[in-house]
Amino acid sequence: MTTIVSKYLGDLRTECEHVQSGNKVLTDAPCDNQGKGEYFSPTDLLATSLGSCILTIMGIKARDNNIDIKGTELHITKIMASDPRRVDEVKMEFNFPDKEYTADEKALIESVAGTSPVPLSVHTNLKQSIVFNWK
Repeated sequence: MTTIVSKYLGDLRTECEHVQSGNKVLTDAPCDNQGKGEYFSPTDLLATSLGSCILTIMGIKARDNNIDIKGTELHITKIMASDPRRVDEVKMEFNFPDKEYTADEKALIESVAGTSPVPLSVHTNLKQSIVFNWK
């Protein structure tokens, strides 16, 4: 069964529909590649998918071990390369809420960062830089 249906709308914009839920996402080519940059670019979505996947797996591990990471913020920086144009690096900075986490809890949450599906699916040349900030 189809997971996503994408339609080209013109002007370097697409509309992508998640078939199961009906939710839609628009994409634009970025300003530095002839686009309007009014929506996520496809490479923005790649970086977003990478970070969100890691955060989701952390959430599963936290929930399974009664650790509350609700409110954790993730700041993602996408760095492009040229020749060929591609995502070269995704920098991810996880900022955990001000709670009293033990050293074991921190280690457990950090240990799953590279084990989620998206980080394991992208090319090994993609640099994945991760910083954990515990308050």
